[in-house]
Amino acid sequence: MSILTKTIKLRLYPSNEQKLLLDEMSEQYRLACNYVSETWFNNTTMPLKFAQLCEIFYYDLRKQFNLKSQMASSVIKTVIARYKTAKEQLKQNPYPYQDDNGKYHLVNRSLDWLTKPIYFTRPQVDLVNIRDFSFKDNFTKISLNTLEGRTIMPFESKHFGQYINNPNFKLGTGKIVKNKNKYYFHVPITFEIVDFDKANVKHVVGIDRGLRFLMTTYDEKGNTTFFSGKEVQNKRNQFAHQCKELQAKCTKSAKRALKRLSARENSFMTNVNHNLSRALLNTYGSNTLFVMEDLTGVSFDDKNLSRSKKEKYNLRSWNFYQLEQMLIYKSNEVGSEILKVDAHYTSSRCPKCGTIHKTNRHHDKHVYICNNCGYQSNDDRIGAMNIYQLGTDYISGVEKPKFAIQKQKQLY
Repeated sequence: MSILTKTIKLRLYPSNEQKLLLDEMSEQYRLACNYVSETWFNNTTMPLKFAQLCEIFYYDLRKQFNLKSQMASSVIKTVIARYKTAKEQLKQNPYPYQDDNGKYHLVNRSLDWLTKPIYFTRPQVDLVNIRDFSFKDNFTKISLNTLEGRTIMPFESKHFGQYINNPNFKLGTGKIVKNKNKYYFHVPITFEIVDFDKANVKHVVGIDRGLRFLMTTYDEKGNTTFFSGKEVQNKRNQFAHQCKELQAKCTKSAKRALKRLSARENSFMTNVNHNLSRALLNTYGSNTLFVMEDLTGVSFDDKNLSRSKKEKYNLRSWNFYQLEQMLIYKSNEVGSEILKVDAHYTSSRCPKCGTIHKTNRHHDKHVYICNNCGYQSNDDRIGAMNIYQLGTDYISGVEKPKFAIQKQKQLY
């Protein structure tokens, strides 16, 4: 058995007096986080570990920001978690540079690459289960700790009520979030799931990701599904056009509007990724091996450097990583698995005869024509077929399946 974590979102309905309490607590918590973050960043000898930081900051946080005992500890944990997230993001986005021959190279990045401390700009506060929050009146109200003591308010859970009072789900540290004068409480829950077993696999699905088709899938029955990206790209082009106009004005009101527009675009992209991942799970369900390419640094591959400036922007700005993470946790929840494979030659290999030749793919016509056996198909479908083949190799016992050019089959 493994442990899975997901977040439930509760809409809070505080009174005007309670809103002031939440706002004051959230602001003090934010300021405390910035204090810890800046002090740690400017002191290179200070370890990023809770026990050591607690000894340094705990009493200062309680005195300077009037925080409760548990909140002072939570501030330190929040800062550590944010830097760990930044560390993972830097790892997922290596730094590209060109050598004297014009060839791109990727350099792994760490927290040493940060030039300034991480600042917390939005008011927030983390509350620990039982100590800082609990549910009352048959799970219809929530009791929250504030700087002035406990306060009780109603909430709305919509589809998440089943998780709150279920003994099989363990509640974690919640977070108060304010958005457009509305208050929400995000609570992570953990529960046990059945581990994925190769022996029980019902479906293997190869997933090729891109811009023309956001996803192209190919399964063991030969079924191919194309998820068109045309409508999504048109919407993103509208966002880009509006952003360009606002940036040209360079006024305070334009900057505020630009911030709101950026939030809407992020929300739109997140919704698209949610729909894509949910569509796959609804189609294949449990005991499915979803196979996709490892796209780390893919935008700086030689084949993508020849793209136009607009195409490069679209490729690098689309959140492939977010879609990948959504697929991972949604798959694990139903007993399926995500396998990331080496992306080399998945677009230039013939899935029928195994011939690898990059000129077999005709980008202008979006078609692949093998110059050895004559097999022809849509180039995105070819990618999904090859990725599917790597998935079947994995099921057969190959731990790290990948394609390599065989000298006797190399064509030039």
